[in-house]
Amino acid sequence: MTLETSEREFAGRFEEFAASGVLYPQREGSPLLEFASGGRVLYLFDRSGPYAALPGEARVVVHGVLDAAFTRRLPEPAAQTLTVLGVSGVEGQGPVLAVRGNVVVVQARVPLVLGSFEELHGVQAGDWLAFRTLPPLHGFLI
Repeated sequence: MTLETSEREFAGRFEEFAASGVLYPQREGSPLLEFASGGRVLYLFDRSGPYAALPGEARVVVHGVLDAAFTRRLPEPAAQTLTVLGVSGVEGQGPVLAVRGNVVVVQARVPLVLGSFEELHGVQAGDWLAFRTLPPLHGFLI
């Protein structure tokens, strides 16, 4: 199973869930975007190509792959949380905004487009999800 067919297709499919924030200048030759949004600084693998990201205000689809061992539905709503793990992973919890196949969009301080290589077992919009991602997070510029 694949989670995306191309960078443009994926970015277009999830554009409505792009996070708004600030991109910091990229270091020459670095594949990572430094993106501040929702009170967090995320380091995202740049999926839009070198030199596409300009410093300043930006909209970015933040995409991660769920770690199934740390993903579960919560029995009731709780506070939205997002904690950065290592260089480019996160864990948190929040409401599910949308489900599209094996991809869920979770609002955890920022909207996150989270793919899964395992079935999500009845997760639907409105549920609350606790999760952890596998590094790296990916960033698609809009």
